Amino acid sequence: MKISTRIATLPLRHTFSISRGSSDCAQLVFVRIEHEGTAGLGETAPSAFYGHTAASVKEALDALAPWLESLDPSAWRLALDEARERLQGNRAALCGLDLAILDWAAKRQGQPLWRFLGLKPSPLPPTSYTIGLDTIEKMVEKLRERRGHLVFKIKLGRPNDLEIVEALRRETRAPFRVDANCAWSAQETIEKSKALARLGVEFIEQPMPRERLEEMERVWRESALPLIADESAELPEHVGALRGRFHGVNVKLVKCGGVLPALRMLETAREMGLKTMAGCMVETSLLITAAAHLGSLLDYADLDGPLLLRRDPFQGLRYDNGRMILPEGPGLGVVEREGECT
Repeated sequence: MKISTRIATLPLRHTFSISRGSSDCAQLVFVRIEHEGTAGLGETAPSAFYGHTAASVKEALDALAPWLESLDPSAWRLALDEARERLQGNRAALCGLDLAILDWAAKRQGQPLWRFLGLKPSPLPPTSYTIGLDTIEKMVEKLRERRGHLVFKIKLGRPNDLEIVEALRRETRAPFRVDANCAWSAQETIEKSKALARLGVEFIEQPMPRERLEEMERVWRESALPLIADESAELPEHVGALRGRFHGVNVKLVKCGGVLPALRMLETAREMGLKTMAGCMVETSLLITAAAHLGSLLDYADLDGPLLLRRDPFQGLRYDNGRMILPEGPGLGVVEREGECT
């Protein structure tokens, strides 16, 4: 098996801000494996918040190359189990490799990934479109650009949070979801939840820092809105601690290490009676399409990464005002746009 990796820096349509920082571009790592005439494609979007950079991911994968080149990817489950041990917690690197190997294996079977994994082709829930933090005027402009979108996710974490949501509510009757990215206190979450409920917000994502998990028990009891965990649940083994603290979990492939651990997280959450959501970093349609293949297990989706980019170097999942349509080809069903990934 041959493996190659490449770092790509892709500009965003708008500066993207959350409560803990801003960015004007996404730095991604693309992975490609080839074996017996079939290529598998992978992607990862490293985050410094989880301890990874594009350089550290590429270095980790390149260091694995001699071992990987000795493997037969048809034994993909064993390969990924050993890769997990060799990567020693670098889940962003594992995500890129996980996608590439699964894409290759499903293509060899001539099956779309959802069927290869034994899932159903259920209709996908609509994805939210994310409005990053900015001045109220600019956040309104961003919403107007996507006025026909079915549901919006609003980044919060500032003193004027309620003013932001009030201004955006005047522009559309579409459902809102809000994400504080760990910026609120327990009392602030409870108080804001009441006003946000009146403004047509469906749920609050990760209101408090992940280190304050115990305090979420009170918030869970007193919040006027459901609570969805993100930073508090990185891995399958974290899901059990969410009971009585959150109403659901946002699963991200980069955060947990790829499709297979994401599948375990979603199945565990459903067994516990938690709502399930697939989320993303700023990603191309390669990584987003992989997450969308898990659509039959989802209550909610936040898979808008490609819509935040100026250009998407891959063609895969298609959008219609938030409705998502999976590609029909084998594997992920994603292809490189000519001239974009060279």
